[in-house]
Amino acid sequence: MTQNPGNIPPALTESAGRFAELRHRIHAHPELGADVPRTAEMAAALLREWGYSVHTVGGHGLVAQLKVGNGARSIGIRADMDALPLQERTGLPYASQLAGRMHACGHDGHT
Repeated sequence: MTQNPGNIPPALTESAGRFAELRHRIHAHPELGADVPRTAEMAAALLREWGYSVHTVGGHGLVAQLKVGNGARSIGIRADMDALPLQERTGLPYASQLAGRMHACGHDGHT
């Protein structure tokens, strides 16, 4: 059972394990620069599952839209998906499986 510090909605705390697993998968398979097909597809699949319409932009970029009510207001959120050309030496169980590639700046934490 996931602990709930504060007033986090139960749906989020119940999904914490799934989000951690997704983050670990992204971290273990880093993609560089604009060449992020695997990461983009994972993000797009999850957004579609949640009811967003998803469109690709510039290759592997994503724009997701969720209409609520009359859709008169909108919000934009930008998130990076790429890794850095660095060798990972963290020893984490989900460490990069690709030599010379690592998520070292937190991108996979908010993709």
